[in-house]
Amino acid sequence: MNRTPASIVEAAFRCYRSQDREAAVPLYAEDFTFTSPQDDRIDKEAFFRQCFPTADRFTEQRLLRVTPADGELVFAYYEYELTTGDRYRNVEAITVRDGLIREVQVFFGGRQPAPSPPTAP
Repeated sequence: MNRTPASIVEAAFRCYRSQDREAAVPLYAEDFTFTSPQDDRIDKEAFFRQCFPTADRFTEQRLLRVTPADGELVFAYYEYELTTGDRYRNVEAITVRDGLIREVQVFFGGRQPAPSPPTAP
């Protein structure tokens, strides 16, 4: 099956939310690096030890857009809610080459306002 870089990114997000490490590991290249404001080019082992197990901090995470920029680069724009009730949006620039995630760069967004309750008709 020929998977697109965007579909590989979407699969990685699903694995993270479900904490399916067994399904996630094969999506990442051995020379994978992860960078965020809290992590400076950590390797695959450190990513799966430090970052992957953090999904329990979220009550929700939604991919808002997964946008291919070229043949390898995909932007993932997502929103999440922490167990504290705070909501945030981030963007990730994800390089997928030869069917494997090679690099993730995370750009933290700001806190989002709480969703408005529905209004009565």
